[in-house]
Amino acid sequence: MPRHIRIVLVEPSHPGNIGAAARAMKTMSLDALVLVRPARFPDAEANARASGALDVLRLARVVATLDEALQGCTLVAGTSARPRDLGPPPLTPHACAAMLRQTPPDVDVALLFGRERTGLTNEELERCHFLVHIPANPEYSSLNLAAAVQILAYELLLARGSTSAATEGDALPASVEDMEGLYAHLESAAVAAGFLDPQHPKHLMRRLRHLFNRAQPDPREINILRGLLTALQRTRHG
Repeated sequence: MPRHIRIVLVEPSHPGNIGAAARAMKTMSLDALVLVRPARFPDAEANARASGALDVLRLARVVATLDEALQGCTLVAGTSARPRDLGPPPLTPHACAAMLRQTPPDVDVALLFGRERTGLTNEELERCHFLVHIPANPEYSSLNLAAAVQILAYELLLARGSTSAATEGDALPASVEDMEGLYAHLESAAVAAGFLDPQHPKHLMRRLRHLFNRAQPDPREINILRGLLTALQRTRHG
């Protein structure tokens, strides 16, 4: 499976879970692992739990921020163990894998897994284009981090070859960096126009993020939107 699909673990606290996740990835032909502020890594326990997947650990990138982990990505999926107030319903692992596998091999995508105890924060989930939820026993839904990685990695392997990537000539979605630039521009324009009170933002920016994440605009469309915002700002101040 190509390295354009990266597995991102956000602040994993147990090195054994990192090693077990690496093992789960290798059994399903994945090897692009990114660790955001791991509590302990490298670590002998991670090596022991990797059980033959030491090459995945050696290739793993350790970064300080989620921005670094998502650099260059155009599609981001986040795992969520509980329902959220805003945004579309989460996908099943099967549907998530199909979505990620539809991207061309020259497009980087990321699958985010949160902290063992608390998962991903709302702010981190807002960086995702869509969420994925693994159904479990409602009376005991606690799923080990490595087990969650194994389930999604298995679905990605099954989806290999069963989904069609974008055809040549199709516009690629905008990168995470381009999208963050758009959101910052939207927020500044909304504040300047008096449409958004920065002291009481409520859910406006979160809803706009969900809107544009669903739309997945390409770079040219991002440029059009930002050009429009710039023109409107100039008109207001002219």
